[in-house]
Amino acid sequence: MGGMAPSFALVTSMWAAMMVAMMAPSTAPIVLLYARAQRLATPDDPPPVLAFIGGYLLCWIGFAVLAAGLQLALDGAAALSHMSLALHSRQSGGVVMIAVGLYQLSRLKEACLSGCRSPTHFLSQHYRPGVAGALRLGLLHGAYCVGCCWLLMALLFVSGVMNLLWIAGLTLLVAAEKLLPRGQTIAHVAGAGLIGVGIVRLIA
Repeated sequence: MGGMAPSFALVTSMWAAMMVAMMAPSTAPIVLLYARAQRLATPDDPPPVLAFIGGYLLCWIGFAVLAAGLQLALDGAAALSHMSLALHSRQSGGVVMIAVGLYQLSRLKEACLSGCRSPTHFLSQHYRPGVAGALRLGLLHGAYCVGCCWLLMALLFVSGVMNLLWIAGLTLLVAAEKLLPRGQTIAHVAGAGLIGVGIVRLIA
């Protein structure tokens, strides 16, 4: 266990940094909106934006811990390529893609995505004053964001955890789902496509 601790910390740090980088483009609008709303509400006090960001990041750090544990477990079972950190089995990759596609079409995904797509409504509904309120708001928004995107991150085990092209593609997909006018439709189209590709991988 002592020998595994540094590896686990390193892999967790990698996942946390990757999640922050991937979520930053789609999260920036609500952070800026929150800072502006706070300045208007309390012009004499600095807005507790760091507390809001900290709460948000705590959710993704929690996800990074779970993802790191899964990666090390798969690596220990010799299920991952040592070079790309992708699943060896095409069939396993196909199952993951189908599972992600089904989640993209689910009501839970729709509910979480709705919470991410309307920052003004989200702030008006959940806003609380002060640092504690900002932390709570960040945690709540982070929970919606993790709920919206967590299973998409499983695709990195199909493509390779360090595959920069897929990381960029998933970043763009997440941003499109949250920021573009027909984000729900984009999520559904992506889900249907993943199911189709997953089925092809299973029968090929």
